Amino acid sequence: MKFQGTDVYVATHDLTIAVNAAVTLERPLLVKGEPGTGKTELAQQVARSLGVRLIEWNIKSTTRAQQGLYEYDAVSRLRDSQLGEDKVHDVSNYIKKGKLWEAFSSKEKVVLLIDEVDKADIEFPNDLLQEIDKMEFYVYETGETVKALNRPIVIITSNNEKELPDAFLRRCFFHYIRFPDMDTMKKIVTVHYPDIKENLLSTALTQFFEIRDQQGLKKKPSTSEVLDWLKLLLSEELTVADLKMDGAQSLPKLHGALLKNEQDVHLFERLAFIARGQR
Repeated sequence: MKFQGTDVYVATHDLTIAVNAAVTLERPLLVKGEPGTGKTELAQQVARSLGVRLIEWNIKSTTRAQQGLYEYDAVSRLRDSQLGEDKVHDVSNYIKKGKLWEAFSSKEKVVLLIDEVDKADIEFPNDLLQEIDKMEFYVYETGETVKALNRPIVIITSNNEKELPDAFLRRCFFHYIRFPDMDTMKKIVTVHYPDIKENLLSTALTQFFEIRDQQGLKKKPSTSEVLDWLKLLLSEELTVADLKMDGAQSLPKLHGALLKNEQDVHLFERLAFIARGQR
């Protein structure tokens, strides 16, 4: 099973090497990178490229590792026992299978995405070490051991919001998705907007990278945001001339797609004010 990218996802050479290395080693692929660089999309496209099902486990700040295995609903069982329900005698009726259980019990190979692992408590990754390493876990309520029928391809994403434990990192193959350069970004854009004119694309991306490189920017616009911006430019039928900025112009056209807080908007307004004063 070799991942080469797809017709809708531009995978760099080092990224394809990382995915295929993780598959060969049967290790989780830990993918880091700034938000909007396509980490979650990678798992979706790996599943599509390999022709397998994707199981997504989206992590929140309140997510516990046990939820990925299973949850036992003791309250419902108690209530049903008080009501005299027959199903109360079978404890399995009150066990909700988690995403790891779903992946382990699949008769075919799947891609398991554990998305934004660093959102959870710091102990969350450590709590999953044995299950991900051994590909099995024990269900205390039923006395059964759940073993993976087919070892899933595990992709774990992180936005670098928290440091992950060393023991967890040792069990992963790591890859950092660097922000695309100009040439790679052009390939990404043309996948989404194949009919975009070259001069408009070059002008827009030059402006986009100038915005990203601006000193003092609180939040740099991401790949997903430049795609949204270009969609707006195309829908408004703006031209290269419309995009050109001079010192009197404070903000790029449709800047709300790129600048997402008032500090960055004010930064560009101040720069324009300074530029006007120097003319």
